[in-house]
Amino acid sequence: MSTQRPRRAAVTGMGVVAPNGLRVDAYWKSVREGLGVLDRITREGCDHLPLRVAGEVRGFDASDLIEERFLVQTDRFSHFAMAAAALALDDAGLGNGDPADPYAIGVVTAAGSGGGEFGQRELQKLWGQGSKYVGPYQSIAWFYAASTGQISIRGGFKGPCGVVASDEAGGLDSLAHAAGAVRRGTGAVVVGSAEAPLAPYSMVCQLGYPELSTVDDPDRAYRPFTEAACGFVPAEGGAMLVVEDETRARDRGAAVRATIAGHGATFTGASRWERSREGLAEAIRHALDEAGCAPEEIDVVFADALGVPEADRAEALALADALGAHGTRVPVTAPKTGTGRAYCGAPVLDTVAAVLAMEHGVVPPTPNVFDICHDLDLVRTQARPAELRTALVLSRGLMGSNAALVLRRGADHAR
Repeated sequence: MSTQRPRRAAVTGMGVVAPNGLRVDAYWKSVREGLGVLDRITREGCDHLPLRVAGEVRGFDASDLIEERFLVQTDRFSHFAMAAAALALDDAGLGNGDPADPYAIGVVTAAGSGGGEFGQRELQKLWGQGSKYVGPYQSIAWFYAASTGQISIRGGFKGPCGVVASDEAGGLDSLAHAAGAVRRGTGAVVVGSAEAPLAPYSMVCQLGYPELSTVDDPDRAYRPFTEAACGFVPAEGGAMLVVEDETRARDRGAAVRATIAGHGATFTGASRWERSREGLAEAIRHALDEAGCAPEEIDVVFADALGVPEADRAEALALADALGAHGTRVPVTAPKTGTGRAYCGAPVLDTVAAVLAMEHGVVPPTPNVFDICHDLDLVRTQARPAELRTALVLSRGLMGSNAALVLRRGADHAR
């Protein structure tokens, strides 16, 4: 009878391209200090739109990390993902992949909007100048799968690859997909999401969401869990992680930053926020069961924090339903109120923040939120020191997906 230890999915590398930081250290410094970087949108062609505030990634030069031959084939959302993937691979000590076995590494990304900026530019050429002026890469650059494809081609990764299209919650679902691949035998997976939804065409598409905030004051546009909640503010950017077999990581001398312990996902329908209470609670319970984790073991919650009164109430009640009395006592945070919601990239950024919070023993604050109106221990104003061994990350999508992810602190970062 085999006594082989089950394979555990470990986080060994992280890369970030976000409105508040272009690398992990800069991102964490901003998150820990509770800095808000929401501001008026400056992208060309957006001045006339009612969406005024967003989280823009500024100062990003894709050519610093990506070769020109890839840049001309890809949209901004893939530039973010490729840059973050390169940073994550370097962080994991896998900058050149695994040349001895290219099939040992796979790639999984989540995408909610695809390459809107590239697509808009080429369609304008089509209708303004004719089909001869449309570039050949239009056929692939807009596609949801573009980031997965380009990361795998660039790195020579031939392991299991995929794209998760399950709403904003797909960011967490992609991590679960990667963890499953590792448990089934894949050596490592480059996984995560980055979005670029601030091109004019993409922004017009978003105006159909009733949950979108059109408030033009950056300090008031996104304030979940308060009486003044008026919707969410979008953002661009995201994060990529390297998830690999824990034993493999230790054998090659890599530090295990965290382990993916459990995941749950449900579906309750578009904009049916009252029903998301039941769906999110069930996702949490499933994640806890998979992790073998009791509710009281959760040390911090990274909330979805949509900013819609009905949705905020449903999330607070879902925590109480799934965690019992602990749901009103456990520290809750939502760093994304300082950067905006980068759709599928948002929960992956929260996952990075959760790993860093456990490493540093501190719960980061929730920017711009002061007067909460729900029964939550929401961390505000300043970071709170705490012993953090287990984190719960939550996400919901506008089309009705709900997801929960349980992370355990890596033994290499025990305090």
